[in-house]
This record gives sequence, C-alpha cells and structure tokens, in this order.
Amino acid sequence: MTSREGLADLDGPRIAAAVDELRDKGRATLHDRLHRVRTAFGLALQAGLAAGLAYLVSHRLLNNPQPVFAPISAVGTLAASVGQRFRRTVELIIGVAVGVLVGDVLIYFLGTGAWQLALVVTSAILLTIFAGASVAIVIQAAATAVLIVTLSPSTQNLEFPRFVDAFVGGSIALVVTAVLLPLNPLRVINRAARPALDLLAEQLDICAEALRNRDRGAAQRALFRLRENKEELAALSEAIEGAKETITISPARWHRRSELTHYAEAAEPIDRAMRNSGTLIRRSVTMIEDEEAIPEPMPDAIAHLAESVRLLRHEFAVGEEPQQARERTLRAVSEAGRAYAEGVGFSGSVVIAQVRTAASDLMVASGIEQEEANRLVRQAFHGNDQPTDEAPRPPSAPPVG
Repeated sequence: MTSREGLADLDGPRIAAAVDELRDKGRATLHDRLHRVRTAFGLALQAGLAAGLAYLVSHRLLNNPQPVFAPISAVGTLAASVGQRFRRTVELIIGVAVGVLVGDVLIYFLGTGAWQLALVVTSAILLTIFAGASVAIVIQAAATAVLIVTLSPSTQNLEFPRFVDAFVGGSIALVVTAVLLPLNPLRVINRAARPALDLLAEQLDICAEALRNRDRGAAQRALFRLRENKEELAALSEAIEGAKETITISPARWHRRSELTHYAEAAEPIDRAMRNSGTLIRRSVTMIEDEEAIPEPMPDAIAHLAESVRLLRHEFAVGEEPQQARERTLRAVSEAGRAYAEGVGFSGSVVIAQVRTAASDLMVASGIEQEEANRLVRQAFHGNDQPTDEAPRPPSAPPVG
C-alpha cells in the first residue's frame, strides 16, 4: 500500500499537468473557432442576402421557372477571394460562354451520351487552358458543358437563361457588397492583422525569455511557430485586397481611403519584419548552443521589439498615429546598442543586426519613409535617441483604387 501510494503521489502531478494542458488546448481551439466565426459572419450575411435576392430577381422578374444558377453565381462570386469579386463575375460569364459553345457544337455533330459527355468536358477544359484561362473559368466551362449535355434533351433553350443567371447572380453579389451590406474594411483588416501581429509579438517575447534563461528548446519552438506564418500573412494580404475592393466600389466607404492606405503600405514591411525576426530567433538558438555571452540588454531589446508590435497593432486598430509603437521600436534599438557595446559573439552580432533591421521594418510599417527610418534606427543604436526637432511624418500615399 505504501508503494502504491508513493506511485500515486508521483503520477498525480503529471496527470494534473496533462489535464491542464488539454483544457488549455480546448480553450484555445474554441477561441480560434469563435474568431473564425466572427471573421466570416459578415460574409455569411452577404452571401445569404445575395442568394435570396438573386433567386427573387431571376424567378419573379425574369420569369425563370428554375433559377438555380442565379443564387449559385451570387454565392460563387462572394465566395471568391475578397478583392477578386469583379474578376469572379467576369469569369463566371466567360466560363458559361465557353461551356455553352463547346457543348452545343459537339451535341449538334455527335449527339448525347456518356462518351459524348466525356468528350465535351475534356474539350472544354483543354480549350480554356489553351486560351490561358484561370482555374475558375476552366471549372465553370466544364460544369456548364456538363449541364448542356445532360439537360438539353429535356430542357429547351437552356443556354440563354444560363447566361442571364450568371450575369444576375454576379451583379447582385456586387450590389450587396457595394451598396446594401458593405463590410467595414478597417474592421475586416484589424481582425486579419491581429493573428499575424500577435504571432510575431508572442514569439519575440518567448525568444527574449529563452535568452534570459538560456533555454534552447523554447527558442527553437518559437522559431518553428514563427515559420508557420503563411496562413496569417495570407489572411492579412487577402483582407487588404478585399478592403481595397470595398472602398473602390462602395460609396459608403470612400471616406476611409486614407486610413486603409496605411494598412496597405504596412503589409510588406510587416512581412519583412517577420522574416528578419525569424533570422533573429534562429541566431538566438545558435547563441545558446554555442554558449556565447548574452548581455542583459539583449533580451530587453527583443522584448521591447515585441511590445512595439503590439502597440502598432493597437494604434492601427483605434485609428491613431502609431507614435508609441515608434518610440518603443527605437527603445529596442537603443537596448541593442547597449548590448553590442558590452560585447557579443558572432551570433550575438547577427541578433543585434536583426533587431535593427526588424526595427526599421516596423518603423516603415508605422508610416515612416525607409530612409528616415534607417536614420532614426542608426541614431538610436549609437545612443542618441533624443527626439529630433521635427517629428517624422507618414508619407503621403496615393488614393486606393
């Protein structure tokens, strides 16, 4: 009994830790799912409204007894990558034209049947690929060819309603997007930017703590996680393109153009900051492995860099000039300069250089010209981080559209 009680005492903390880890993962998964639902809620409302209106217009106004393709076209247009909905509407119509043409010609000469259907689909796909069409046009042409071959014997004059439905569905989707239910472009971008910027800030914080504790494993895990940033960056880029489209076609959102421009210009330097931060963390792992000296200001510099990312996200979200983010970025560079002065090894010098480079990227993301950002970073690194007589101004950006 004593032996069993001893084993229970040893196993208890491990079991409790495992249960806590599962609970934390469950909460994180639920949080991620709710975030995705909130992000897609506006699109779901747009798609539902567009599908209903497309059905009503095609069925009631145009007297189409089976207006199946109109709501499908509306939803297909809205389901396209945001920022490409004009293009998707045109692709729908072109794909229908190719499918109708190929289907009618081959049916006229060959009749209908299984092998004719196979030949029609193959011909439609090869023709659109030869013409250099996009994947959406290829799929639409093949699908239309299938409908023409399979439904033409029982449904007369299918071709013209198919054209009309494609035009009606795509047009109504654009009207819903532009006039009836336009999304707030800045809110969409804020939601998309939060995961990318939070990911960068969190991994920099982990790296800073790993350097303080010489914890190679933690630094390595931060590196792996930061490298898995394609989804976050793709979501941010797509949101920016969608916001540009919304502001271009929606009169109700034209007044937000100048605010959107800051985000649009920030996407590329944020991507560069992530890449440079990846190099920073990778060299931090090497520092720990090689047992190089880690001056105390070095982890502080990386922690300040992480905080500057959070401040940048917050000030963008509330529509403020990101002055606090700039100040914290320069503080990170100043700490890096002190670490360099205390003495670092080869990998340490690379980490210091990457702090400077990532800081320059974040300054550019905040709206500072590249040349001015580099000057301010050099100034802060060499110990003179006093404010200049004239505060840096964000560049005057061209109108979006």
